[in-house]
Amino acid sequence: MVGDTGGYGQEGRPGGSGHRAVAQEDEVRIDAWASSRENCLAEAVTAVVECFADVSGVRPTGAGRIRLDAASDDDLLAALLDEILYRLEEYGQVPVDVEADATEGGLDVRLAVAALSDVPRTGAAPTTVTWQDLRIGPGPYGWTCAVTIDA
Repeated sequence: MVGDTGGYGQEGRPGGSGHRAVAQEDEVRIDAWASSRENCLAEAVTAVVECFADVSGVRPTGAGRIRLDAASDDDLLAALLDEILYRLEEYGQVPVDVEADATEGGLDVRLAVAALSDVPRTGAAPTTVTWQDLRIGPGPYGWTCAVTIDA
């Protein structure tokens, strides 16, 4: 297991939000959970970052914003993580804090970012979000999502 945080430390339990990432060969399986869809999406972003970097002591040096149009929840999850990977590859930006809010037209995500060169690396940076077994949805204790990231 790469990381596990929040609540009771187990997906779907009442009492908070969190995430875990399990490395397998050339990919990482991410599970995230929270009381709302937006917080679940933010947890998924945090899990992706923790797969390759330790941002716990890193101070942000910039800010970013991602606005995604209304789409299915699965599309929002994939589009958000694709944008995070794009910004990592093209601009060397690593999110150190994430906040997401629903908007009338979709999703508004605010990022506090640091340069990749300022972040301690713990593994290979992920490259692709896969659609295989991607899911996000409400459950009895809040929202959960799962996605696989190629590393």
